[in-house]
Amino acid sequence: MQKDPKNLNTTLELSKEDMRAYGYKVIDHIVAHFDTQNDKKPVTQASRAEMDDLLTEDIPLFPSQPDDVLDFVMRDIIPNSNIVSHPKSYSFVPGPSNYVSVMADTIATGFNIFSGGWAASPAAAELEIVTMNWLLEIFGFPTKQGGGIFTSGGSMANLTALVTARRIKCKEDFSKAVIYLSDQAHSSNIKAIKVIGFKKEQIRIIPTDLEFKISLNKLKNAIAKDRLEGLQPFCIIASAGTTNTGTVDPLDAIATICEEESLWMHVDGAYGGAAILSASGKQTLKGIERADSLTVDPHKWFFQPYEMGCLLVKNHNWLSGTFSEKPEYLRDIEGNESEINFYDHGIQLTRRFRALKFYMSLKTFGLEAFKTAITYNIDLANSVEKILRKSAFWEVVSPATLGIINFRYHPLGHNLTEKELDHINQNISRQVVDSGEALLVTTVLLGQVVLRMCLINPRTQLKDITDTLALCEKFGEKEIEKLSNNV
Repeated sequence: MQKDPKNLNTTLELSKEDMRAYGYKVIDHIVAHFDTQNDKKPVTQASRAEMDDLLTEDIPLFPSQPDDVLDFVMRDIIPNSNIVSHPKSYSFVPGPSNYVSVMADTIATGFNIFSGGWAASPAAAELEIVTMNWLLEIFGFPTKQGGGIFTSGGSMANLTALVTARRIKCKEDFSKAVIYLSDQAHSSNIKAIKVIGFKKEQIRIIPTDLEFKISLNKLKNAIAKDRLEGLQPFCIIASAGTTNTGTVDPLDAIATICEEESLWMHVDGAYGGAAILSASGKQTLKGIERADSLTVDPHKWFFQPYEMGCLLVKNHNWLSGTFSEKPEYLRDIEGNESEINFYDHGIQLTRRFRALKFYMSLKTFGLEAFKTAITYNIDLANSVEKILRKSAFWEVVSPATLGIINFRYHPLGHNLTEKELDHINQNISRQVVDSGEALLVTTVLLGQVVLRMCLINPRTQLKDITDTLALCEKFGEKEIEKLSNNV
């Protein structure tokens, strides 16, 4: 039934009492989520048809009661999303998050702070400088000359880095430029390379060795060959924690190659870079401080909610020199040279206040708590590897590296073909996900379908993992029974 247009809330406001009641209700839902998420199943599944039936509606021309809308969201939308912060969410790169940062995001959004330029919010800009300096110090980058920018995620950070590298190394003409990365590098790098105008023939995918690290010999050969052919090698993308295996490329050796060949060194440490806060991770990441640019995602292993990526560079002038524009409508808010406008350091003009959540959580918990949590995750993955190696059911395909381990169901006493093993492991993953008990999906390594765990959630316990392995073993046994019955 049509409502009287005279009753429209044209100022889009609620009363003070209604705002408070509504806000308390939202906070209660969030607190309940953090309090009970471990007791829920992490996986939800639905078809497009099911979601269309549930959510499709005409444009709402007239108002509804705020509580009715909120109740609908909490009943039908939120439960139909995976809980990526769940202790049994092992796949992709989970987002553990933390409550303090969630509240910081609420503050930043509630006050609608524009974090693009100094004039709009000096405190927001300064806090981004402060937190960026913390990260520069953590990774051994120069704090006086270095700089960076918070982005939506690693994809945008990688894109920003490569645009900068192209300008510094190639100037205006990049028609003969060539870029190098391994076959295990994250897909966002290929996407970024294509977005900024490089052709397929300008990209060199270098094979990895048996440890999934970029082959230095093949890398050197490719660079030499391209120079002989009159091309312009300009950038190497090194991985500091590949998504598949957690592998770190030989960063020190790559840095030396870049120095000798005058190439830009970009390190994609979106997930793995945070491991520098652990003693073993710092050793594994040796050489990361020699990079020209580095991507790291606080919304991964720095435990921030989505969206928060970060790009660090050795010289902040590289960013402003690449992205600064001077339109007439910004002429009154430029400020002096010490007042940084972050819209000059990246692609976005309008930017949310991302620095606040990192600042508030780090101030609240302290860096030592982050170090301990990351060390725990690395030790946990090592413990899982030991359990798998002692089991008659499992084969480790890629050992625990920076919290990631790859393995497959391969029980002793059964003469199974590679095709059968692939089929069994794929079905184990499918049945685990269908059960909703854990998010555990596959990847392909050395031509084999394997199960992959990414253990960067500090709330994941060893029992969570052993329970999941027991569930996998139950499904595996059933798959072998099916094969036996078909013989």
